Amino acid sequence: MFDQLEKINQRPLPYEFYTAQDLWDDDYVSTQMLKYHLNPDSDLASRKMEFIDRSAQWIAARFGLGEGKSVCDFGCGPGLYTSRFAQTGAKVTGLDFSRNSLAYAKRKAEENGFDIEYRLGNYLDFQSDEKYDLITMIYLDFCPLSPEQRKTLLDIFQMHLKDDGRVFMDVLTLAFFEQSKEEKTYEYSAQDGFWAAGPYYVFNNTWKYTDINLLLNKHVIVEENRTREICNWLQCFDRNSFAQEAEAGGFEVLESYSNTAGEVFEEKGTEMAMVLKKH
Repeated sequence: MFDQLEKINQRPLPYEFYTAQDLWDDDYVSTQMLKYHLNPDSDLASRKMEFIDRSAQWIAARFGLGEGKSVCDFGCGPGLYTSRFAQTGAKVTGLDFSRNSLAYAKRKAEENGFDIEYRLGNYLDFQSDEKYDLITMIYLDFCPLSPEQRKTLLDIFQMHLKDDGRVFMDVLTLAFFEQSKEEKTYEYSAQDGFWAAGPYYVFNNTWKYTDINLLLNKHVIVEENRTREICNWLQCFDRNSFAQEAEAGGFEVLESYSNTAGEVFEEKGTEMAMVLKKH
């Protein structure tokens, strides 16, 4: 038992494990995630609905979405943004690897008469002949990726963005990193059974990698017949470090905001949203 607990509480190397697929496409957990996505008062999986409405309206106005425009939402989840983009008349594509979320998104699109193309799969493997006027990646999806994965993603953006197109995305800031604390907690059947239908124990660890402004939230879920590890990496940026990474990927940062609703950028904010264009 002692050795097992020592292993659970051992700090991994940066990006040593990548478990996003386990989090978002596990049959049970993805169902729970969908519930959080659709809860209008929760921001655990998606931002609250009031903010999403405001954000989608600002994005549509800022990028002139409408007839003749095309947009692709990377990590679209249950279609909370794609459905709103489709209301403008734009041609909309959504990418995600959660089967439950995409099934919901497709069902809602059919109910509302929206012609949205939803594609199941990891956006790091995305290939299409289509080029878009706008690519969005909303709610910090860039942050859990390793440097190599982020480079791959920027290459994919390059291939699928029109020459005069734009990328709009948000990330966590150094202020968020500085406010975060290392901690260890232990719970029994936490969050009303979020991780499993039956009883389980969960060991939560938060680690900070101060030399590279990286956070890790690691969850070890122990059930009667299996043990799982979920690692949620969170890379944090300032405007300079993000601009350098974008530059290396062939992009220029045109505008910076405090969030995806276009609010004025604040240096001490915990998030920032950027508009990118190709060089």
